[in-house]
Amino acid sequence: MATLHNDMLDNGLSVLNSATTTIHITSQEATANSGSNLYSLGNASLSIGTPVDRTASGLGRKVVAPAISGASVTGTGTASHYAIVDSSRLLATGSLTGGGQAVTSGNTFSLATFDIGIPDPA
Repeated sequence: MATLHNDMLDNGLSVLNSATTTIHITSQEATANSGSNLYSLGNASLSIGTPVDRTASGLGRKVVAPAISGASVTGTGTASHYAIVDSSRLLATGSLTGGGQAVTSGNTFSLATFDIGIPDPA
């Protein structure tokens, strides 16, 4: 069976812990951390925890993005994805749970806690 030491997995996740500054809700999956490629409809400051063992999803490692409440919506549209960024890089993207949600500029949004993980090799 193939294996990877936790240090190998953690280094792939550590940038999320050390560099993340912001999470955006987006109208489609972001392709870059700039201009129209981010598709942002709102954002919030974000600090992600250090890597820990994956439990419910099997073996491997994960980081946890904390819940967000009362964050500013800055555009009107349907939020379907998230984008996690630092000052210059798009670090991670994914679909929002439950599909798209209509948002209106000037309102607020909330996100539940979620994991980003790397499984052990099969």
